Amino acid sequence: MPIQTNQSVSVDCALFGFDGVSLRVLLIERPAYNNLERMKLPGSMIHQNETLPQAAVRVLESLTGMKIHYLKQLEIFSDPWRVSGDELAWIRQRYQIQTERVVTVGYYALIKLDNRLYEHTSAKGAQWVSIDEIQRLAMDHKQILSVALGMLCREMQQSPIAFELLPRKFTIKELQRLFEAVLGIEIDNRNFRKKMFSSGFLSATGEKQTGVAHKPAEYFTFDKAAYRKAMKAKLKMGFIDNWRY
Repeated sequence: MPIQTNQSVSVDCALFGFDGVSLRVLLIERPAYNNLERMKLPGSMIHQNETLPQAAVRVLESLTGMKIHYLKQLEIFSDPWRVSGDELAWIRQRYQIQTERVVTVGYYALIKLDNRLYEHTSAKGAQWVSIDEIQRLAMDHKQILSVALGMLCREMQQSPIAFELLPRKFTIKELQRLFEAVLGIEIDNRNFRKKMFSSGFLSATGEKQTGVAHKPAEYFTFDKAAYRKAMKAKLKMGFIDNWRY
């Protein structure tokens, strides 16, 4: 049975990765069409037999060849004119549909960058582009990316999602560079190390860097068990504090 495409609802996804220096987002380059901007976020009209999250996962897993473990909905982009003129004509041609309006639901996802991922996305015609290098995107995708980056900044300061972007073993400097890249600020080394160690969520591996010109740095891992225990205790105390006598 052929897959039926919804005529008016799509998903567009900001997939972030960190290469150790800069925050990157996955972009695709569509074929030239009437001088439209060619670079865009990965996205698709949804299928009639799938949910919105399933559509987002389908799009991202087809491009990366990997399971997407961290995916969050942003918001609904429903400006009646967000897709019009040649952009609307391109969507009609691309999906063989007849629609007068497209509402899209934005998602953002996190993934760990490695050579296998680079090779797979490159073979699919996708590119990992530094956030700082992006000037223009198709349709309203620059706005969607801005909303995604804003949510990533907020959540990185409230939860341990930073570790979704790092290798299993990392140095404190690598962790600091990630925060600086996402937040767009310089962070004092001493204060950052003090705050990270006081959290109780980092575990020393006993291993150090090799083959580096500088003093080898120690590797750490994120202690998920310690984090879950701390969150469980926090929730319990919050429940008790809210009792009314």
